[in-house]
Amino acid sequence: AGLQPLKRFVEKPDAEHARDLVEDGHHLWNSGMFLLRGDRYLEELRYWRPTMHASVERAWAGRGADLDFLRPESGAFAECAAESIDYAVMEHTRAGVVVPLAAGWSDVGSYQALWDVAKKDDDGNLLRGDVIAEDTRDAWVQSQSRLVATLGISDLVVVETPDAVLVADRHRVQEVKTLVARLQSLGRQEGVAHRRAYRPWGSYECVEQGARFQVKHIRVHPGARLSLQRHHYRAEHWVVVSGTARVTRGDEVFLLGENQSAYIPLGVEHRLENPGRIELELIEVQSGAYLGEDDIVRLDDDYRRG
Repeated sequence: AGLQPLKRFVEKPDAEHARDLVEDGHHLWNSGMFLLRGDRYLEELRYWRPTMHASVERAWAGRGADLDFLRPESGAFAECAAESIDYAVMEHTRAGVVVPLAAGWSDVGSYQALWDVAKKDDDGNLLRGDVIAEDTRDAWVQSQSRLVATLGISDLVVVETPDAVLVADRHRVQEVKTLVARLQSLGRQEGVAHRRAYRPWGSYECVEQGARFQVKHIRVHPGARLSLQRHHYRAEHWVVVSGTARVTRGDEVFLLGENQSAYIPLGVEHRLENPGRIELELIEVQSGAYLGEDDIVRLDDDYRRG
């Protein structure tokens, strides 16, 4: 009972080794909860993983303020190896202690763990969202944005989101990280970004995209406004769906109500804001030779973005 010296930490042993440890009865299973001081962890990281520590130091030294957030310098942060505390420090440190805990622990951090605790229907299925399952057994089928129908399947995971659709053997779904790595190697945005992007003023979601056009659903919080900006390569057309918009377009400032619209020509300074008390929703149609998010020249910004 109480604190015990950590003699050895074995992260993810193979099945045979794990069985031996459990049958021995003199080992504790790590729940993944660590209590430590930041400066002590950095000391250990500097000793065991000096390259990782150097990346952390550079990222923090180049940090920038963003409202209530401090954001590490992205380049140095990206250079840091993707290695967990378990492998980087805990398997090597000589300063660790452990505390036995009997709490009926379940690490609900995987599809299998969620499957184990979830309530299934009479056919052993876990169905969520707009789903029709016919002759389907022991399957996890989940929909977020459209109807998903299954017929004659078993032991599968089918997860539909606005970004992508995953279909996997239920017993291999933990290998999804290999698909994420594949997406990243192909330069696919699905591996790093969601379809709906959140900003300090609200959010936007890409509805449709083509070679020279893009349609977005934009939401602006009450009292919030986007930066005063202009674009080099695209024009924009805004149509208000609900709420009230205050539009700055060059020297003009005017209000738009539901079903009203405004056209923002290429190169013209403009700003969108919500002066009302309810969420502003609008459809934005972009057209032009280049539609990337980096084609934004901010002239004034409440959130101090570059």
